[in-house]
Amino acid sequence: MLIRKIRKSLLWIVVVVIGLAGAGWLAFVPSAKEPGYTFVKAWGEKGSGPGQFSDPTGLAIANGELYVADSRNGRIQVFDLDGNFKRQFGKPGKTPGELGRPMNLTIAKGELYVPEYFNDRIQVFGLDGSPRRIIGAPGDGPGQFNAPGGVAVAANGDLFVADYYNHRVQRLRADGTFVRQWGTTGRKGIRAEEFNYPTDVALAADGTLYVADGYNDRIQVFDADGAFLRKWGGPFAMDIFGPFNGWFAVTTNVTIAPDGTVFVADFYNDRVQKFAPDGTFLTAFGGKGEGPGRFRHAIAVAVADDGSVFVADFLNNRIEKWRPR
Repeated sequence: MLIRKIRKSLLWIVVVVIGLAGAGWLAFVPSAKEPGYTFVKAWGEKGSGPGQFSDPTGLAIANGELYVADSRNGRIQVFDLDGNFKRQFGKPGKTPGELGRPMNLTIAKGELYVPEYFNDRIQVFGLDGSPRRIIGAPGDGPGQFNAPGGVAVAANGDLFVADYYNHRVQRLRADGTFVRQWGTTGRKGIRAEEFNYPTDVALAADGTLYVADGYNDRIQVFDADGAFLRKWGGPFAMDIFGPFNGWFAVTTNVTIAPDGTVFVADFYNDRVQKFAPDGTFLTAFGGKGEGPGRFRHAIAVAVADDGSVFVADFLNNRIEKWRPR
C-alpha cells in the first residue's frame, strides 16, 4: 500500500512538472504567425577585390542600390539589388573619407551615415561616396563615442547613436551637440533603460526608437519623447539567451522594414527574426552553416520596398538575399 501511494505521488509530481514546463513553453516560446522566407541568392567571398568581403557588418538600401560596410577592408561597396557590383569608396585610415571598421549603416536625406568602430566617430558621405562631415570623437563625455555601432536619423536631423563600450544610447543634434542619453556611461545593466553593449538603433516612422541591446540579448523600445515602452527577448528580457522563437543570442542589428515590421539579426543563433512593432514574434529564417540559405553569424539586415531581405553573413563573407513566401 505504501509503495502504491509513493508511486501515485511521484506520478502527480511528474504531471505537475510537465504541466509547468508546458505552460512555461507557451508563455515564453511563441509560435510563428507568418510564413517564413525563401533563399534567393548569395554573393561574395573572402578577399579585397570588388564583390569580395572581409567581415561585412552593415547594410542600407537607397534608390535601388545596396550599400555594404566591408569592415576590415575599410570601405563601402555598392551593388544593385541583384548583387551586381557598381562602385566602392573608402579605405582603411583615420582621415576624412577613410574608415576604421565601418558598422551598421543608415541612409537619410540622401546621405550615408557610417559609425566607425575603430575611429570612434560617425562619418557622413554623399551617396556617391564623397565625404561630407564627421560627428563625434573618442571618449566618454557628451557627444563622444567608444566604438559606435549604429546610428538612426530623425526627421529633424537629430542623431541617435548606439555607443557600444560606453553602454549607452546618445541623442545628438545634427551638428553633434549633445541632447540626452539613455543608460549610465560605462555601466552595464539588465533593467529597463540599461544596456549591455548596445549595437544598433532604428527609428520607426512615428519616432519610436528601437535599440538592439546586444549582450543583453534583447530589444528595448522607447517612445518619441524618450520614455521606455517595452523590451523583448527571452524570459522577462533580462539577459537570458537561447535558440527559441523570440529569444536571442546577441542582437547586432535592428531594422524597421517599409511596412513597419521589425527585423533583428540574431548573431550567435545564425538567423534573422521578424517581429510586429509591439514585439510579437512573426517568423524567423536561416540557421548555422556554409551552404545556401545558411549563416555563420547573421550580423545585419536591410529590407527593400518589395519585401526582399538582404543579410550580411559575417563569417561566410557574403550577402544573402531572401524573399517572403
